Amino acid sequence: MGAAGPPVTAGGEPVRGPSRPSGLLDVIGVASIVLDDEGRIVLWSPQAEELFGYSAEEALGRYAAQIMVHEQHMELVIKLFADVLATGEGWAGAFPVRHKDGSTRLVEFRNMRLLDDRGDAYALGLAVDQTTVRRLERDVALSDRMVEQSPIGLAVLDTTLRYVSVNPALERIDGVPADEHLGRTTGEVLPRLDVSELQDAARQVLATGRPVVDRSVVGRIPADPDADHALSVSLYRLEDSLGTVLGVAVSVVDVTEQYRAGVEAEAARRRLALIADASARIGTTLDLDRTAGELADVAVPELADVAAVDLLEAVFTGRRTSLGPAQAAVIRALAVRADRSPLALEAADPAGQITRYGADRLITECVRTGRPMLLPHVTEADLPRIARSGETAGLLGRAGVHSYLAVPLIARGEVLGALDLKRTRNPLPFTDDDVLLARELAARAAVQIDNARWYQNARDTALTLQRSLLPSHPSVTGGLEVASRYQPAGATTEVGGDWFDVIPLDGGKTALVVGDVMGSGISAAATMGRLRTATTTLASLDLDPARLLEHLDRITADLDQAIATCLYAVHDPARGECRIANAGHLPPALIRVGAAPQLLDLPTGAPLGVGGVAFTTTAFDFHPGDQLVLYTDGLVETRRHSLDERLDTLLDLLRGPTRPLDEVCDLLVHTLHHPDNHDDVALLIARVREED
Repeated sequence: MGAAGPPVTAGGEPVRGPSRPSGLLDVIGVASIVLDDEGRIVLWSPQAEELFGYSAEEALGRYAAQIMVHEQHMELVIKLFADVLATGEGWAGAFPVRHKDGSTRLVEFRNMRLLDDRGDAYALGLAVDQTTVRRLERDVALSDRMVEQSPIGLAVLDTTLRYVSVNPALERIDGVPADEHLGRTTGEVLPRLDVSELQDAARQVLATGRPVVDRSVVGRIPADPDADHALSVSLYRLEDSLGTVLGVAVSVVDVTEQYRAGVEAEAARRRLALIADASARIGTTLDLDRTAGELADVAVPELADVAAVDLLEAVFTGRRTSLGPAQAAVIRALAVRADRSPLALEAADPAGQITRYGADRLITECVRTGRPMLLPHVTEADLPRIARSGETAGLLGRAGVHSYLAVPLIARGEVLGALDLKRTRNPLPFTDDDVLLARELAARAAVQIDNARWYQNARDTALTLQRSLLPSHPSVTGGLEVASRYQPAGATTEVGGDWFDVIPLDGGKTALVVGDVMGSGISAAATMGRLRTATTTLASLDLDPARLLEHLDRITADLDQAIATCLYAVHDPARGECRIANAGHLPPALIRVGAAPQLLDLPTGAPLGVGGVAFTTTAFDFHPGDQLVLYTDGLVETRRHSLDERLDTLLDLLRGPTRPLDEVCDLLVHTLHHPDNHDDVALLIARVREED
């Protein structure tokens, strides 16, 4: 693509008058200054006026150093000027310059000596605002890296639609080196690809500026000449800052795999449509009953009129099972759906029911062998092998069940249960194609069901461990009224790290503890239990809070790289004070009688397990009616709000008249614990009791 020449008149003469920016020098605004051999300004460009603030009338004839240089730099500038004139060697660098408005700007200079025809020496200075230079350098570097590293093929065509630039990704897609693209059209580079419509589209983009997005092109390319490839091409017009059309930018994505999958999908539309629906709808959560219900919803009415999802009871409880030939199957119904088949729905096991199916039942044979059971045409004699009892067999007969299919739910090599399908209103029998479809549907769903099953078991385990490690405490202890709450995380892997404790000490004192083990799951809960035990043991020694945290820090460092935050406070009713130390935890809130709630200003300290950092004990008065609120970050942190904003909200909720502590706990948890924060919450509130 040739560069545009300067504007001319109809007679071929150059157009006179101010010109618009047409190059990089104009964009960055290079200022030109010429000094005579005494340092006086003899030439001053318009860009210099803009950069330094002085008009030509103000600058010409004056010593440049006097108007542009701070006094502390004067000696250095004079020396540099003298060196340039004396040696003829140029100087380049950044220098702070005084603007007319009194501000200082860092300017990039290029200085050199000029000689006229009489041998007189002048100094030429080229100057650019350094911020502008750095911005352009960053922009160019970023653009180069993005184009070079993009996985999408990128190219630039000039206004004649010939390549002027190609990135490595497009070289790989086309199978043609970049230098063999340059100067050629797309049709010349890819002769076996029908690009006529694409070239027409490119001309329209040039003419109108309207982009073309995801235009498909199919054909052979040098990268793989023996097979058709599908390319998704997008085009948009390139313009400079003044609207001059430079060419067309092209992005190319090889979508051959999607194209081939689309061809195959058209040949098996119904089968894949249902599987795609299943993929989108099954496993949206890790709730076992809901996942099973999603599988049943997908199957009805597209595949069957009645669908039931059943799980072996042993599998449900986390045990592997293997049925013998004469052994019955104990099955738990997870979900059942029916499309206008009330009698068949009545005959099915309701969700949650556990039923024993004899060895002769088809569902028992299905889960024992791990193979589908197909009865294309159900007779009256077959119904007892399908139903759980004689009564339900009669209901199935009256419902018009005429075809039956059961496929196993198999995940990770284990039979979990079965997908039980019946047709009543659909007159067509189940076929081998339906078996294939049902098996694929069951295979996809089984993994989701298995994930939900293990998730539920793991969550129950983690919660059981967590709750077993959390303390129970009286509502009144050592001169304090105490209330607490623990809110488990929403996911198995997020359960386990938060704890609180209320520890009675000698002399009527009470230790209050809140902590949070970094990490989650059962390991975090176990670490929390060990730290809580250690804290309780150390507290009995009546250690200063900072000293106690130092011991905990050493203990934590030995717990497999565990890290935890912790607040440890000791209330002494005899002295009317509370002593507290912080190990990287959020500050507690203090509510004094008749005063607004505030966050205690404590030295934060380092989390436990970091090691080598001293802790500090802070003492404050703690009188009857005063309250201390300790909490973990799960109470206040969200993804959409700043921590300061959430802490302000916490203090706002603590304002107002005195309320029962349990009521305050519920208010804080229900208001602050945000649905998008899946962390644990531990909350502990202590109020000094009024003296009797």
